[in-house]
Amino acid sequence: MNPELLDQLGDQLGANGLPYAIPIHPNLVHLTLGLFIAAISFDIVGLFFPVEKAVFKYLAIPVTRSGLFDVGWYNLLGAAIITFFTVASGFYEIMLANPLPDVTSVWGLQAMQTMLWHGVGGVALLLLIVGMTVWRGFQRFSWRKEMARQVQWSYVGVGLLIFGVMFLQGTLGAHLGGEFGIHTTADQLLRLGENPNQQL
Repeated sequence: MNPELLDQLGDQLGANGLPYAIPIHPNLVHLTLGLFIAAISFDIVGLFFPVEKAVFKYLAIPVTRSGLFDVGWYNLLGAAIITFFTVASGFYEIMLANPLPDVTSVWGLQAMQTMLWHGVGGVALLLLIVGMTVWRGFQRFSWRKEMARQVQWSYVGVGLLIFGVMFLQGTLGAHLGGEFGIHTTADQLLRLGENPNQQL
């Protein structure tokens, strides 16, 4: 954002460039990731349940196939809901971003390019996760509700592809914090000429 506009906020922004001490977006990102990865993982275990049933029995873990699919569904539903807040907080925090000047990421992108790609990727992931939730809902409540295997192999395959998109998106986010110093308290203190060891 334009530094003159940020100056208007004055004392409202902390050393990390935000009006609060800990950035919200990265925390919500990891919640989204955890819920989505757990959802797909439990659905994969549910698909292979007949093969792994002996392992669960040997370990004395009371597991049912439907229980695994229940965990997959509720984690995916949670991921879809929380991702709206993840994207919203990301856009709010990126509006307050004041990246380090004259820095290029290891991918050869400037700060604005990285922020734009990260924003577009975030919206794309939101749409993909919501789409997966709708697809999963149709499988659970309509198409496959009478079947023991509640999810399709194609659904799991698309979920695994989304893992790859999440990796790329997460790398862009890491570049924003790690290379451009966006909302990283120590980087911002160094930019102001202060010693982070004395301030933190």
